[in-house]
Amino acid sequence: MSTQSEPGQDPTWCTKQPPMQIESVLTCPHCGHQSAETMPTDACQFFYDCKGCGVRLKPRQGDCCVFCSYGSVPCPPIQAGDCCS
Repeated sequence: MSTQSEPGQDPTWCTKQPPMQIESVLTCPHCGHQSAETMPTDACQFFYDCKGCGVRLKPRQGDCCVFCSYGSVPCPPIQAGDCCS
C-alpha cells in the first residue's frame, strides 16, 4: 500500500496550493533592463527604482504593485488569492 496521497484518497488534494514563488524578474518598461528580485511575502511593493536607468516604477492602473505590473511572477498576496492592501 502506498504511503503517498493520491487524488482519489486525499480530500484536500485538489485544494492544495503550489509552493509560493518569491523570486520575480522585473523588466523596466523604459529601458528594458531586467533584474531578479525577491518579493516581500507580507506586503505589496509600490515603488521600484530601475537599476538600469534609475526611473522609479509605480504599479500600472489596476495592479497592486510593481511585481504585478512588471514582474515575471505576481506578488505573493495575489498568488495566495488575497488582495493587496
